[in-house]
Amino acid sequence: MKGAVEPALESVPPVPAPCRNALRRDAAAPARHPARAAAGNPGARRRAEILTSRRRTVRYNGRCHSFANKPPLDFETPPGLSVDAGGQGQTVRLTGQWTALALARNRGAVVRRAESVATGSVSEWDLSGIGRLDHVGGQALWRVWGRKLPPGIALTATQRTIFERIERLDSQREAPERIVRVGPVTRLGLMLFAFAEHLHGGIAMFGRVILDALSVLRRPQTMPWKETSANIYSAGAQALPITALVAFLIGIVLSYLSAQQLQMFGANRYIVNILGLAVIRELGPVLSAILVAGRSGSAITAQIGVMRVTEELDAMRVMGIPHGLRLILPRVLALGVAMPLLVMWTNIVALTGGALAAKMVLGIDVNYFVRSLPGVVPIANLYIGLGKGVVFGMLIALVACHFGFRIKANSQSLGEGTTTSVVTSITVVILADAVFAILFQNVGLG
Repeated sequence: MKGAVEPALESVPPVPAPCRNALRRDAAAPARHPARAAAGNPGARRRAEILTSRRRTVRYNGRCHSFANKPPLDFETPPGLSVDAGGQGQTVRLTGQWTALALARNRGAVVRRAESVATGSVSEWDLSGIGRLDHVGGQALWRVWGRKLPPGIALTATQRTIFERIERLDSQREAPERIVRVGPVTRLGLMLFAFAEHLHGGIAMFGRVILDALSVLRRPQTMPWKETSANIYSAGAQALPITALVAFLIGIVLSYLSAQQLQMFGANRYIVNILGLAVIRELGPVLSAILVAGRSGSAITAQIGVMRVTEELDAMRVMGIPHGLRLILPRVLALGVAMPLLVMWTNIVALTGGALAAKMVLGIDVNYFVRSLPGVVPIANLYIGLGKGVVFGMLIALVACHFGFRIKANSQSLGEGTTTSVVTSITVVILADAVFAILFQNVGLG
């Protein structure tokens, strides 16, 4: 019959052949291909056929299997709602299937009606007429009732269990995170506490580096020299091209700007003094430090941060490998060695660019520029610049390692830590340069 639901079959153990109540296959249904059946087609013999209608005995591959008929589950009964008026209030009776499938077919109409009815004076909710209730239907009713059971309600034991589970899960929901707006004074205090925490961590890391360095002096074989040389190469040799390009352009710009002012007073030859003192004492170390902070400092922070994400730092701790000796000290020593060399390289390239620009603008010969430079710029300025390079390199490495170890095991923290490391390194370099300017204000300027 069209639209009839096929009965559900419950398998039972196979009935020993021959099946007494089974009909022969040829008598049960005519063969679809008589020629093949007459020829004894093995495929036709293997086809499962229903031999009886009372218990549905099926023969397959020469064996008989019996299945018991069960009434089909009625999934077609839609959810229903009826309201009976009473003296003390309305009685709402729910019927049908309150399941996810039935509610989806109903398109939420019965739920909307239940919401409208719940706003009135309802004295009792009768759920005994519901054929089947699942968690989706229970959640729909739970929201209709305002996330609590109404006082007058008729439930079965199974339905009460469902609503108790929903109530328990609803009470365990996480409360939405409250957005706390702090005032400017509170924000300033939090910033000061964060600064104090970072300062404490930086000082502790510096002390660890000192202790590791003293340990290496006693036992040099414990120092990872290969790691140190690799960092010197990556932070120094690989930074030569970008450093040369920036330094050459800075020298040209500085020479052009100075030449315009010197021409007004006829003091063209003093461009050697300006370029030599500015580049060797200030611009060379600071420019190199900024480039190294953006290039090598960010790389160090990212490397240690990735080790945190991949749990390599935890593995090193479990194996007893100290982080300070294996990760921090080689990078601090490498940048302390590479930075003075980069400062010298930056000085040479920047002065070369400035000398070429001075020749084109002021007509000053390059040979005169080179011969006059040692006489107008005292050698103490070169020593100060190289000393700045050593200090700046170590500070950049310490800051990069500090923020690298503070990165958490997620990608967002990795990006934030790398950015903060670069910004903090540049700020620390400028602060250290100001300290150098105050301490050596009477050195190399006379």
